[in-house]
Amino acid sequence: MARALITGITGQDGLYLAELLLGKGYEVYGLIRGQNNPKREMVEATVPGVKLLTGDLTDFSSLVRALNVAQPDEVYNLGAISFVAYSWENASVTSDVTGKGVLNILEAVRLYAGDDVEKVRFYQASSSEMFGKVQEVPQRESTLLWPRSPYGVAKVFGHYMTINYRESYGMHASSGILFNHESPRRGFEFVTRKVTAAVARIKLGLQEDVTLGNLDAKRDWGFAGDYVEAMWRMLQQDRADDYVVATGETHSIGELLDIAFTHVGIEDWAPYVKQDPRFMRPAEVDLLIGDPTKAHEKLGWERKVDFPGLVTMMVENDLREQADLAGK
Repeated sequence: MARALITGITGQDGLYLAELLLGKGYEVYGLIRGQNNPKREMVEATVPGVKLLTGDLTDFSSLVRALNVAQPDEVYNLGAISFVAYSWENASVTSDVTGKGVLNILEAVRLYAGDDVEKVRFYQASSSEMFGKVQEVPQRESTLLWPRSPYGVAKVFGHYMTINYRESYGMHASSGILFNHESPRRGFEFVTRKVTAAVARIKLGLQEDVTLGNLDAKRDWGFAGDYVEAMWRMLQQDRADDYVVATGETHSIGELLDIAFTHVGIEDWAPYVKQDPRFMRPAEVDLLIGDPTKAHEKLGWERKVDFPGLVTMMVENDLREQADLAGK
């Protein structure tokens, strides 16, 4: 039985990846911060087959202990402070967790593996935010990185550190440069979930409007459940490498609003949407669109859920959740 350790198990990617690996017969361990983590019960209910270990990417000794307990064949580093807007408010903490945390887990894996350098295969969750001020469209593995947020800068550090450990020590260490991926499990602080939850509440008469930032910002949005399969496929390759995982399509916040509101029977969303400069980024990333050709050709990976399908999936989920919460 293959064994895997997932950091960031409480996030949407961690949950979908755990489900995927459990379905493939893996013994799965998840790293969770703090003994009283409020998300612990949610993880236990969603993926009851996962064995939870307490640890922290900023605490090297806890990572060593987790590796010794889990004895993994594969390590998926999904842990990060992942809300971009928060990174400007707490750049130092973001750098410690999202950046230096990658170094900590890489070094812990290297020491755990010892002389058998490929004993453990490693996946690093890189991000399209690393492209920032994009230097070519679409973005591919060779595109110059120009991050525009402390989060993006931290991700660049982790990305290059993963490459360095692969080249310096011969580790089987791969990075997935994932473009925006969403799901009904996305946090409410992210714009897609903020929109779909608000649309559901507006439809149910529980909310009057929603306040957003830049409606013209464009992203390459896919379904998180599809993207975790690409992560797994990377670690099944004979040689480690880096891959862009994306849909190759771009959509604006306005298009997101069109689909979400139309799905609940509201054709004109303008009366329900307000804009506030507080939700504008200090340095905006205006257009992200990935070229997933390499992932298609070398991994055999294809996305299954398109953008309209993703948005309607999230709206339907939020209609059920909000109705339950309101007792409707």
